[in-house]
Amino acid sequence: MGGAVVKKGRIYEGKAKVVYETDDPSTVIIEFKDDATAFDGKKRGTIGGKGEACAAITARAFEYLESCGIATHYRGWISRREIAARRVRILPVEAVVRNVVAGSLAKRLGLEEGLSLREPVFETYYKSDELGDPMVNDYHILALGLATREEIAVIERMSLEINRHLTEFFDKAGLRLVDFKLEFGVADGDILLADEISPDTCRLWDKESLTKLDKDRFRRDLGGVEEAYQEVVRRVELAHGMAR
Repeated sequence: MGGAVVKKGRIYEGKAKVVYETDDPSTVIIEFKDDATAFDGKKRGTIGGKGEACAAITARAFEYLESCGIATHYRGWISRREIAARRVRILPVEAVVRNVVAGSLAKRLGLEEGLSLREPVFETYYKSDELGDPMVNDYHILALGLATREEIAVIERMSLEINRHLTEFFDKAGLRLVDFKLEFGVADGDILLADEISPDTCRLWDKESLTKLDKDRFRRDLGGVEEAYQEVVRRVELAHGMAR
């Protein structure tokens, strides 16, 4: 674990993370919480060890993506539940990439969950807790001033490229990357992958049994939530080593 920055005041606290400023104006510390929410905050709970699991998986995934040429905000894993990151302005557009039918896509299109898609599906959502993060298209994004046409194009290109790399990353750990959510930030005119990569933001199934090893276990009251997060950590550590 690295990083010599000193944590200072709290900038922001969300449902799953707390962001702190540091003595370096260009760097923040992100602390991952054990708190869990679903269905736009209507369901709340605590997943023991989730903060540490998400921090560890995020650190390793971001290091892997950086090695693949993806620009991210990641600057180091500094404690069991904290990473250092470049300070960015988060774009209010969430990107979702889907490889397999699951969740809202199954309901929306009347498709069977688990059906492999012929091509990855790229979707965008307006990042707004108050509105429940509604799906939007390019026209909505441009009309609302959420991002420029150029930023939309970069987000789509990066998301699909990240999908290719993350599919390989999790495949080596015996996991099927079903779908996932990404957030992007801007710093000095550059668009960087931000937020996290974890079972909180990715649907991950065992490649053979298709057992769910992600937040769906919490959403759907499937039990074994803590064990699922720890299993993902264990597999990532075996496949890639951890970012210590």
